[in-house]
Amino acid sequence: MKIQLNINDRIYHLNLQGHETLLEVLRNNLGLTGTKTACDESECGTCTVNINGKSILSCITLACDLEGEKITTIEGLAQGEKLHPIQQAFMNKGAVQCGFCIPGMIMSAKALLDENPDPNREDIDYALDGNLCRCAGYLKIIEAIEEAGHMMKIKCP
Repeated sequence: MKIQLNINDRIYHLNLQGHETLLEVLRNNLGLTGTKTACDESECGTCTVNINGKSILSCITLACDLEGEKITTIEGLAQGEKLHPIQQAFMNKGAVQCGFCIPGMIMSAKALLDENPDPNREDIDYALDGNLCRCAGYLKIIEAIEEAGHMMKIKCP
């Protein structure tokens, strides 16, 4: 099956069998390893990417169903060496511990902040509901998302 996927504003032409998940295609076919794999059962959120601005779990999403959709991974946020405000806020707040869950957390935060640049704690908790941090660093992650919202409002009134 030949498909085209728009990933991080780049078109990829792929030959797939049709059963590959987006996570498999990202990591195995395209070498985009920023999206992590862990449970493969939609339980942990490490594989979160954005499709048309909404958070999705790439481990349970078939790649062949995404032709014509805009897919954004963690690799698509920074512009060269310049971090996205969310990534910068995570660094500023020390929200990166082991780092394994962080790409999924950042992608969930991106979807939230694009929709609601001034979320309260309840909004943030809801947006992160499917993302697990094994280091239990949630407070710094929440603070980073709050800071990112403030940073994004300043840059984009």
